[in-house]
Amino acid sequence: MTTTSEAAEGSLDLSIVVPVYNEEESLPLLWPEIREVLEPTGLRFEVIFVDDGSRDRSAEIVRAFHEADRRVRLVRLKANAGETAATDAGFRSVRGRHVVVMDADLQNDPHDIPVMLRHLEQWDAVTGWRVNRAAGDSWVRRLSSRIANRVRNRLSAETVQDSGCTFRAFRRECLRDLVLYKGFHRFIPTLLKIRGFRVIEVPVNHRPRRFGQSKYGIGNRALRAFVDLLVVRWMKDRLLRYEVAEDLGGDASGAPR
Repeated sequence: MTTTSEAAEGSLDLSIVVPVYNEEESLPLLWPEIREVLEPTGLRFEVIFVDDGSRDRSAEIVRAFHEADRRVRLVRLKANAGETAATDAGFRSVRGRHVVVMDADLQNDPHDIPVMLRHLEQWDAVTGWRVNRAAGDSWVRRLSSRIANRVRNRLSAETVQDSGCTFRAFRRECLRDLVLYKGFHRFIPTLLKIRGFRVIEVPVNHRPRRFGQSKYGIGNRALRAFVDLLVVRWMKDRLLRYEVAEDLGGDASGAPR
């Protein structure tokens, strides 16, 4: 069990952020699976479940996890604020050197986490690519996602195969000054690239949904995501690009003498 000193700022190897919204059936399966995957690695880790105003027993279940194992943490939002807000709240709470964000619905496979972490030895961030989406989604969702990816890549000048996959890993420094707005969790890899971080996309497993229904559909995300995409394109187009050729008399801090 992690001690108080091990839980101090920056002493953990890994923080896992799990946004949660009405996932009382999935959580009792997800936490043991994460634990079984990570314990053999010897990593000092914490799992932060961010309850985004759930109306079921999700928060109560996470509290029980915490009582049995202090590596589990609960961050509970006062009201439903959306996946981006829950993700941001988790990012602001992490204490690990590396950070993973994953869904709570069991479609992301915890067994992919060690592989993603190995890529962080050479890259700043890793984003998942659900190569086998046929195993977990309907043909309507696969088709809509394929169209959305093409539109996003065309407008944002990206080559991301699966921009809708939110299963990702980061070096913690990537998140230090990351500013997110509603819906921008979809564009975190692009936002990091804008700031000069190195991002790689790797295949991850994608499992069928076992409980409940998806919180997203074509109708409630298409227009909103398109507007968000235009904002991201504007940010890329307006990015300051310059190199200092000479700085005569400047000190190390850049402040005037």
